[in-house]
Amino acid sequence: MSASSYSVQGDVAVIVMDNPPVNGLGHALRTHIYDSLAKASSDAAVKAVVMIGSAKAFSGGADIREFNTPKSAAKPTLHEIIAVLDGMHKPVVAAIGGFALGGGLELALACHYRVASPKANLALPEVKLGILPGGGGTQRLPRVIPVAEALQMMLSGNPIASEKGKALGLIEEVVEGDLLAGALDYANKLVAQGKGARRIRAMTAKLEGATQFFERARAETAKTSRGFPAPLEIIACVEAAVAKPFDEGLKFERARFEHLINTIESKAMRHMFFAERQTARIPDVPEDTRTREIRKAAIIGAGTMGGGIAMNFANAGIPVTLLEPKQEALDRGLATILKNYTATMKKGRLTQAEVDSRMGLIKTTLSYDDVRDADIVIEAVFEDIAVKKAVFEKLDAVMKPGAIIATNTSTLDVNQIAAFTKRPQDVIGTHFFSPANVMRLLEVVRAAKTAKDVLATTMKLGKKLRKVSVVSGVCDGFIGNRMLEQYVRQALFMLDEGALPQQIDGVLQKWGLAMGPFTMYDLAGNDIGWYVRKRRYVESPHIVYSKIADRICELGRFGQKTGSGWYRYEAGSRTPVPDPVVEKLIEDYRKEIGITPRKISDEEILQRCLYALANEGAHILGEGIALRASDIDMVYLTGYGFPAYRGGPMFWADSVGLANVLAAIERFRKGYQGAAWEPAPLLAKLTAEGKTFN
Repeated sequence: MSASSYSVQGDVAVIVMDNPPVNGLGHALRTHIYDSLAKASSDAAVKAVVMIGSAKAFSGGADIREFNTPKSAAKPTLHEIIAVLDGMHKPVVAAIGGFALGGGLELALACHYRVASPKANLALPEVKLGILPGGGGTQRLPRVIPVAEALQMMLSGNPIASEKGKALGLIEEVVEGDLLAGALDYANKLVAQGKGARRIRAMTAKLEGATQFFERARAETAKTSRGFPAPLEIIACVEAAVAKPFDEGLKFERARFEHLINTIESKAMRHMFFAERQTARIPDVPEDTRTREIRKAAIIGAGTMGGGIAMNFANAGIPVTLLEPKQEALDRGLATILKNYTATMKKGRLTQAEVDSRMGLIKTTLSYDDVRDADIVIEAVFEDIAVKKAVFEKLDAVMKPGAIIATNTSTLDVNQIAAFTKRPQDVIGTHFFSPANVMRLLEVVRAAKTAKDVLATTMKLGKKLRKVSVVSGVCDGFIGNRMLEQYVRQALFMLDEGALPQQIDGVLQKWGLAMGPFTMYDLAGNDIGWYVRKRRYVESPHIVYSKIADRICELGRFGQKTGSGWYRYEAGSRTPVPDPVVEKLIEDYRKEIGITPRKISDEEILQRCLYALANEGAHILGEGIALRASDIDMVYLTGYGFPAYRGGPMFWADSVGLANVLAAIERFRKGYQGAAWEPAPLLAKLTAEGKTFN
């Protein structure tokens, strides 16, 4: 199939882009556009040109299928097509249906006029890949709409609707009805009125008080985009659009684009972009695997997790029933859900009608008989295997044949849980992250006997719930929490040796993590980790832990919910305040175990915590628990506050150099609690071969 078609309707040449699914500007399509423009330009019978895509997409920009291939840079490039448009004397009308994103919008901006269907989306989202618009977008957009609006579009990367585009001056007409007919009508009017090409490059970007405006924009962006270089470069390019002639600004844009595309931050964010799309690919589960219908859901447990999970289903329009053994627990859970929805409504993100609709999809019950017809039931009860056993035996007895029975366990053996039923093929792990109605990550845990259609259905459901679903095999802690345990163990060992919680948290937060390990545990509840450690002491007595964390819990300091943990918290505040009581406890413990404290550098803190993550990730990858290193990265990017511009722990280890990571681990093996460091065989193998995880 040709990537585009060319026809002449009366005085107007029509170029229809046809490169599904999003009219990505791949080499074949670029060639057809280039040749079609040349044909229209040389045909004396053609007075104007309309360029149009499909109803769903004008163009989504660069074709990601050609990334990292010679085709992506093969002639004609987008820049050459834009140069042709700049040189044409016949008016070219871009007819935008669906969306015009990135290079697609830059192509439309290079056309001389733009019409669009109602609600069409227009965006320059390059900032989300750590780059800036490189096809003249930073120079054209501020010349056609107000500079402040143009800058906001590029800094946020978020789309605007065609109606707003028309109000700003980006769109000439919003076409009701058939878009092509409307575009042809508009083009014929241009011809009748004798209007030729109107080039944005000939316009001026006007801004009163430009110096102060850009100074303020830089100051605000430096605070909100710490660690991301692209936003400040975008500001510099927009400033060039205001201050420099067009061609000089274009040259400046190109230089800044070339700089950004080679930064580790942009490479990390592009890695994240592709990694997210890889997570759905399961080698032994074909894409056309028939899935089960999910029309009704049920949740066992209406606590923080259960309520949050129920909100996901209601948000997706799926009726859900919450089950608890006591009415008070149901009432409390439902009240929390309503409180969450009301808070969202007050922020303007939901209407009262939407709140009412979603609440109407959530039912409650005290009886297992009321969930028997659910297509999927998710257990979200206390993290205790005996409690899980009782729940799964009841579910096995009442659920209809073919229902998916899922567990939200964060660490327990899903194979063991599946064995509590007579239908292990229908059992799967769905590990949501708290708060479940907010966090994007869903670890989908594939047990030994989980049926392929159950896995495919759960992955499809995750997408409907707007989650990033990552498949994990069965092990203690799965991907995320298994890695986190080694990270936290090192943080605790460093307390033994001389560091304090606020130093470790401060270093890791400054590096880019949303919060350090001690702030994180105070938020989640220190009793959760304590419960897991007590189980480990019985099941895996060879694993050594610092006892400081246990001592904290023995004092009843479970974190924010008790007003004290690793830090203390003022009434009504979530701000951690260093506590002399904790420092004294740490000091006493060091004396008890005979440790003379030493100064621990920020670099050592980073290396020991982050290399522990990467090394355990390598164990997980080598054991086949994770399918890909990029899946591990997505777990941390979407579930654990790992900064996007670092690309995830495995990508970051690649960027540091695996040889450097392995050498540091070997060094740590000779230090305090060195037995905790076991270099992953995969790490050693890749290092020897000069390869990387990703």
